[in-house]
Amino acid sequence: MRGAILFYRQALTYDIHKVQLSNGCEVAYIDEGSGAQTILFVHGLATYARSWKYQIEGLKDKYRCIAIDLPGNGKSDRGDYPYGINFFAGCVYDFIQKLRLTNVVLAGHSMGGQVVLNLLINLPSAAEKLILFAPAGFETFNGIERSLYQSSISFLDMFSTEENSLRRTIRSSFYQYPPQVDEMIEELVGLMKVHSIRQYRAMIEACVAGMLHEPVFDQLHLIQQPTLVMYGERDALIPNRLIHPVNTRAIGEAGVARMPYATLQMIPRCGHFLQLEKASVVNGLVREFLG
Repeated sequence: MRGAILFYRQALTYDIHKVQLSNGCEVAYIDEGSGAQTILFVHGLATYARSWKYQIEGLKDKYRCIAIDLPGNGKSDRGDYPYGINFFAGCVYDFIQKLRLTNVVLAGHSMGGQVVLNLLINLPSAAEKLILFAPAGFETFNGIERSLYQSSISFLDMFSTEENSLRRTIRSSFYQYPPQVDEMIEELVGLMKVHSIRQYRAMIEACVAGMLHEPVFDQLHLIQQPTLVMYGERDALIPNRLIHPVNTRAIGEAGVARMPYATLQMIPRCGHFLQLEKASVVNGLVREFLG
């Protein structure tokens, strides 16, 4: 493991640590706080560890809080890896083993939620509890819907650069957009620009394909861990309303109904990035769940 390097210079400054996984990828992570339980935060599509900054600040007094940059994201290695849900799940498990983490609580946002679900379905001993923030994987797609979803994304990208797509997607993910998120967007754009755009686009396309073609819904009954599921009531990304004209609560209830020890919390006046938009509410629910 390399020594920590200083990266985030804005209001919340963290040391960034790095560790090399068994597949050769060097991943970056934030490691703050201490406690009997370790919360391992896994970000969503095209974001990074710092999307958990308010959870780290709000919970590190009682818990060890670790947030990982998945391969191809943040300060982790780029490369022609076999990106997808199963690949990321294997990376997270290897990360847990490399750091010898115990008493782990897995926490995943959006695509990261589908990643940690995949991990626990296949390796139930990886964590003791599970927290899902607007998880992907509860919304299901048939063959025609998968093709329509991927085609719509490709069509929109024809008229936009990767930078504009990133800005548009993040900004549309909030019910009430907080100005401080501009800092996160600029940081993500800056990280994107210093690496290969070809590799970035390939990673995004592979991740979208993974969310569609590596489903977890039919195996949710295998999740035996106590689980807290949270969605923003005004989530504009889940479900995809062009394909599924239902509300977010219906998606959450359908997934939780299949999990034997899961509870659902709907956050009012909140969009997809609930950990940023309603941090104090979310952190309170996390403390209650873990307490």
